[in-house]
Amino acid sequence: MQVDLRKLGGFAAAAALCAMMPAGAWAQDRIDADMDMDMDRDMTGNGAEAEGEVLTTVLGTPPADLEGLAQGPVVEGFISAKDGDAMQIVAEDGSAQIVRVSQGTSIKATGGFLGLGRTELTMDSLLDGLPVKIETVQWNQGLVAETVRFSKDDYETALLVNRGTSRQFAQQGAAIEANTQATEALRSRFGDIDQYNIKSTTNVYFDTGKFNLSAQARGDLCAAASEAQGIDNALLLVVGYTDSTGSYEINQALSEKRAGRVVNYLQQQCGWQPWRMLTPTGMAEADPAADNSTPYGKAQNRRVAVNVLVSKSVDGM
Repeated sequence: MQVDLRKLGGFAAAAALCAMMPAGAWAQDRIDADMDMDMDRDMTGNGAEAEGEVLTTVLGTPPADLEGLAQGPVVEGFISAKDGDAMQIVAEDGSAQIVRVSQGTSIKATGGFLGLGRTELTMDSLLDGLPVKIETVQWNQGLVAETVRFSKDDYETALLVNRGTSRQFAQQGAAIEANTQATEALRSRFGDIDQYNIKSTTNVYFDTGKFNLSAQARGDLCAAASEAQGIDNALLLVVGYTDSTGSYEINQALSEKRAGRVVNYLQQQCGWQPWRMLTPTGMAEADPAADNSTPYGKAQNRRVAVNVLVSKSVDGM
């Protein structure tokens, strides 16, 4: 995972990829596996020395009693990586900061999701990709979190991403099994399944570094699904994209998370059958729809394309 923090702009979280599709395309990966690589090389892009901090092993255990330690800065951003009691926070401007967590760190969610606002949480709740606000103290030439706060909505989103969609698989399993004969009958007619006619394409757009769906996007997705329902033998192909901000690895992960979020919404909220969904994919910054040198162009490129396809072998039947 090569992360060039000097080029990264906006909140681009390197969260774990998760299994979001019934086609079994993406198995859940933990960012821990990436950490087994040479972090000094990986976190600096093309081997250049990073201007910001990198997540490396720090000797010593932060004290449980943080009283009396000098106050540090307030750190806000996304958790992009974790290693032991250390976590890397990437801010909106692309800078990175390493913060340690001790037994004295107060970790809470605001908003009371599942009662989280009423209880102290552990570091296990600090999920990759979670936006956090951290008040710090200074210790051992570094920073230790005194308090970590995050919203219930952000936690819920990060929880779904990190745990994958096991509950979705269980729900979809019954539907897939019930539609097995129809699926096979449909697919057996395709012949060369890679040859499709594109009937329509709906694009939904995202903020920098985000994969949450806006109200406009949700409405557009269900409208696209409703239209596709009226097309015989139609399948959906969902493809995620990013702008040119950030490294390839981060953009690939982000584009896949955007595509996965759209797939989930189409199936869970718009009634699109899982067996009529082709394997989604993320294309990072490939195939830009507009010029990445302007803010407007970048906004057009932060998208997911929902393509309505019909195999050429059955189109018009």
